[in-house]
Order: sequence, then structure tokens, then C-alpha cells
Amino acid sequence: QFELVQSGGGSVQPGGSLRLSCVARGWTLSRYAVAWFRQAPGKEREGVAYIDGDGAETNYADPVKGRFSISRDNGANTVYLDLNSLKPEDTAVYLCAARWGTHMPTYYSDAAEYERWGQGTQVTVSS
Repeated sequence: QFELVQSGGGSVQPGGSLRLSCVARGWTLSRYAVAWFRQAPGKEREGVAYIDGDGAETNYADPVKGRFSISRDNGANTVYLDLNSLKPEDTAVYLCAARWGTHMPTYYSDAAEYERWGQGTQVTVSS
């Protein structure tokens, strides 16, 4: 069985930090580019961060640049998303997604590019 299992998330006050993890079980994550998406109630799914197979290239959506950081530990079959300086508008369900191929996809922000998805984890930013 091939799974992407997420952990982390929760509730935090504005300005706080969280770390999300995404672990591949049953397959090798290093052969895949990985992205984090988020979806807030009543809004479309949006990509926030992307990383290629060896971690050499990353990209970020404008709303999270300078605040979020994506990284990976291929030895642990895990990709991380560090969320810093959180704002109420960051509240959403966050999902990791993987696409076969180590290079950054040309259309890396397109959710349709990704074949495997985690189960999602809630991040709530509120005072």
C-alpha cells in the first residue's frame, strides 16, 4: 500500500509557528517532486510550496514567501513545511502531494500535476 501520511498542524496564535510533516510509506519519496497545497472553506485549493526530488530547487507562492519553508530528508522519506509568522488567513487544511520525477514540474502550482496526496491536516490561526 502506497501512502503519504501527514502529521503536525493544529491551532496557534497569530505570529506563531508550526511544522508539518509528510512521510511516504511503501515507496521512495526521493524519486518524486513534492508540493504543499492548502484549502480554506469556500476557497479553491492553492499551492504554497514546492520542492524537487533532491531538495535543490524550491518555489513558494507569493502570500507565504519569507514565512514558510519547504525541505526534505530523503533518508527519512519525509518532506517538511515550516510555517512561521502565521496569519489568520493561513487557516486552511494543508495537503502534501507528490509527482513522479525528480525535477520541478513546469506547472508546479497545478494540483493536477500531482498523483499522490496526503490525507490533509488542519492549521488554524486565531487569537
